[in-house]
Amino acid sequence: MAVLQAFRYSLGGNAAVRAGLVLLCKGKNVASTLFILYVADQEASRDFYTSLLGVAPVLDVPGMTEIPLPGGALLGLMPEQGIRALLGEALPDPAAGSGIPRAELYLIVDDARAFHLRSLALGAKELDPLRQRGWGQRAAYSVDRDGHVIAFAEEL
Repeated sequence: MAVLQAFRYSLGGNAAVRAGLVLLCKGKNVASTLFILYVADQEASRDFYTSLLGVAPVLDVPGMTEIPLPGGALLGLMPEQGIRALLGEALPDPAAGSGIPRAELYLIVDDARAFHLRSLALGAKELDPLRQRGWGQRAAYSVDRDGHVIAFAEEL
């Protein structure tokens, strides 16, 4: 609960701290899921992902942006300095890993080529073009401005 309180204060007491921000467990079931990417520029990353995914954030306050993903999960964007302020020395500085792949967002979509091309038009860099993969999907890979790998896949 101390982390939740600290995060509430890092947002200036904003009531944005709610069930979607923290993985809450009831028994053996997870109530909601939020994947958080640490980013250098929250606004630029918000603009990139909302344009890429074609959805508006459900939360956009200094320190956290939440973007809905298919299936009910949320993509969180937190400034690197925000997590550093929250956890201090307990966590290595995320900025020190800038450009090093630290996470992958793998999205199964209906038109992987269109999403991949949109990511490139928005400033992502291509890692590998759309092609058939050994696991029964076609997938294309790009990397966002913070070094997070984005894969767009479609069923064969």
